[in-house]
Amino acid sequence: MAMKIYVFFAIAIVLSLFYAAYAISGTATFYTNYVPSACYGNQNNGVMIAAASDPLWNNGAICGKIFVVACTGATNPVPHPCTRNNVTVKIVDHCPGCGGTLDLSKEAFATIANTVAGVIKIDYQQL
Repeated sequence: MAMKIYVFFAIAIVLSLFYAAYAISGTATFYTNYVPSACYGNQNNGVMIAAASDPLWNNGAICGKIFVVACTGATNPVPHPCTRNNVTVKIVDHCPGCGGTLDLSKEAFATIANTVAGVIKIDYQQL
């Protein structure tokens, strides 16, 4: 039993190091109007979704890509905005001129941070 626990923790440590090595830093905001979207029109894609900023948009090539996002800190005076959770989101929209790298759905944002923060620092990685 002890060996199984040791192996589990070793795998968890390796995976977390892999994530940290390939994560990209940015910022995230949130939005609440999910339909229509630039990628899927009026199709409902659930609530764990995000819109891509201009630098990521690439004429819509990012549509449907899946990202894991983690809050890494505050961009404003809100103390301790992060929840220490990660969230997996699907890119379904374009956020031209938005204030962040990713514009997360409110539900996705709330999974990783306090919505009072409004804008947070993030690490994100495409799956």
